Amino acid sequence: MYLSNIKSPHDIKGLSTEKLNELAEEMRQALLAKLSAHGGHVGPNLGMVEATIAMHVVFDSPNDKIVYDVSHQSYSHKMLTGRAEAFLDPAEYDSVTGYTNRQESEHDFFTVGHTSTSVSLACGLAKARDLKGRRENIIAVIGDGSLSGGEAFEGLSNAAEAGTNMIIVVNDNEMSIAENHGGLYRNLQLLRESGGEAPCNYFRSLGLDYVYVDEGNDIATLIETFRRVKDCPHPVVVHIHTLKGKGYAPAEKEKERFHWSMPFDLTTGKVKVSEEGEDYGELTGAFLLDEMQRNRQVVAITSGTPTVFGFSPERRQKAGRQFVDVGIAEEHAVALASGIAAGGGCPVYGVYSTFLQRTYDQLSQDLCINNNPAVICVFAASVWGMNDVTHLGLFDIPLLSNIPNMVYLAPTSKEEYFAMLRWGMQQTDHPVAIRVPGNGVISSNVPVDTDYSDLNRYKTTQQGDTVAIIAAGSFYALGESVADLLHKQEGITPTLINPRYLTGIDEAMLDGLKKNHRLVVTLEDGVLDGGFGEKIARYYGPCNMKVSNYGVRKEFVDRYDVSELLAANRLTAPQIVEDIASLLHQA
Repeated sequence: MYLSNIKSPHDIKGLSTEKLNELAEEMRQALLAKLSAHGGHVGPNLGMVEATIAMHVVFDSPNDKIVYDVSHQSYSHKMLTGRAEAFLDPAEYDSVTGYTNRQESEHDFFTVGHTSTSVSLACGLAKARDLKGRRENIIAVIGDGSLSGGEAFEGLSNAAEAGTNMIIVVNDNEMSIAENHGGLYRNLQLLRESGGEAPCNYFRSLGLDYVYVDEGNDIATLIETFRRVKDCPHPVVVHIHTLKGKGYAPAEKEKERFHWSMPFDLTTGKVKVSEEGEDYGELTGAFLLDEMQRNRQVVAITSGTPTVFGFSPERRQKAGRQFVDVGIAEEHAVALASGIAAGGGCPVYGVYSTFLQRTYDQLSQDLCINNNPAVICVFAASVWGMNDVTHLGLFDIPLLSNIPNMVYLAPTSKEEYFAMLRWGMQQTDHPVAIRVPGNGVISSNVPVDTDYSDLNRYKTTQQGDTVAIIAAGSFYALGESVADLLHKQEGITPTLINPRYLTGIDEAMLDGLKKNHRLVVTLEDGVLDGGFGEKIARYYGPCNMKVSNYGVRKEFVDRYDVSELLAANRLTAPQIVEDIASLLHQA
């Protein structure tokens, strides 16, 4: 067995092609053993095994610097750079992240989880190298649909202009997360079909040298190619045609399903733990497809993640022209939605909170200044969302709630969510974003409003005194728990408020609380700094009302346990009640 003895890339440089192929098989089996038990990115990593081996045979990492785009193609890289035990020993599975990480290894140059960044980052490394008069190779690896992101074009354009050593490995597995979309990928197809000889060549048009490798999973061919471009004095694209999911039949057949997977049965490929109960993504997809059949102006938009709001391949086919996947291009998705709304259409953009961060300029300039009535459904915006440091969904409230004209709604139940979604799609006065609840699908027997046109009107769900709890969205259930515990322990029946709107304050309600309340507590499922609670605190600043804001402190947390994060931020009902009692006793 070779893999268990590899402590650095130097350990594979003397191996024959036959032994390197044996190593590739060991690595692929280690990947499948871990991923089937632990979950993670399956297809992207299975397809990159041979290319990763070839790069580490030819280049001298960490002197030569390899930058991985998205970095969910970096598992094999980790195996060859001293972290093999994290893939061989189940007890060590959690010792590494799913992305490159500067804290893990000198062979990782950036902590990166978002797409389309590697060429730009590599351009920076190349510039620093040139300024210092060094001569190492800079290698950017990009693939899995990442070329559709605008930053990828900006990086490629700059690389050509810089005119110095940079090797850009384009991993072309014919897929994004789902199928590829956009005219660029037609050119990649043309290049594949012509063996790289087509005169119409996207990369050459930018001024980049170009090499095509059809056998992108053949180690000997890859080594020969990388040796040919090593130390090249100008930028060159090495376009490798690989097979996503290579070596595991279910992943080769169902490439979208195995882009990322929960733990699965190796024999059948089926997920081991079935997700029970309702799911907002699935519910949203069914709702929007039904609305499309009623109204031909409804358009569902995704930026490379169609299943975020339930658009399976079957639903995409049924939706036809009313479904648009722009590829991994969130900025374009927001501007597209604004344009559709300006033209009288009804666009609904479904996106993960972590990826919406890339769209601030388009949200402000293209959408909100023009006040176009697009709808944005923001998923995984919660402590219960993604928890890798590169994929946190905790920063959307400060981002969205402070842009003029935006209406950001925080539903507390399934019924309220769909009432808000219907209203957002029917109204024509504002851009509307909806923070999809992150604490599971909770149904409520309480009637919900159907019209939210009277902006920033909070809803009192329990009338009390002394303490008012304003609990937004996913944290409304926490507010209910705090209210119950406060009554049991302190004999106080607090007022409980569902604010519904994150983008403004209900001044009339807040003024009314001054009459018989001493403390206002705000609860929000995100970072406190710049968030919803601070708006309340600022309003009460000139008066004697005490305000206590609860949320998550501003920090980059990584692979956290939700219960531990909540406790560390005093976001459990007993902790909050303890704080309330202490504040009241101080007065």
